[in-house]
Amino acid sequence: MPWWGWIVVGAALLGAELFVVPTDFYLVFLGVAAILVGGVAWLGLGLSASAQWALFGVLAVVLLVFFRRRFKARLAGAAPPRVDDTLVGERGVAQIAMAAGASGRVELRGTTWSARNVGDAALDSGANVVVERVDGLTLCVRRA
Repeated sequence: MPWWGWIVVGAALLGAELFVVPTDFYLVFLGVAAILVGGVAWLGLGLSASAQWALFGVLAVVLLVFFRRRFKARLAGAAPPRVDDTLVGERGVAQIAMAAGASGRVELRGTTWSARNVGDAALDSGANVVVERVDGLTLCVRRA
């Protein structure tokens, strides 16, 4: 294949990644490998067609194995906060009395939640509480 053929194939793979395929970043590295082979062929090193295809395969595998995960992680950015991350430290009101270690109900952000008293003191009905952590859908609370 002529050097410009590799460049065209690489550009087509990069374009397919951008416009056709969901961004899983496989075609990006195949496109980069094709462009690199085109660059090597342009330098006139006299590689045979089979050597060019072998170089393409090796470059594609090396790029995918060593760079895809890092590239994808860098572009993904920070994950949105989970519900339990945003509830820690929030204040609510105990709906029923709860002894230390007992379970009950707490109103928080206008919604009633299952709760467990993880503090040492008993909670009266109507007591202000603070969320220590979240276990599934159960809030672990203590007296505020």
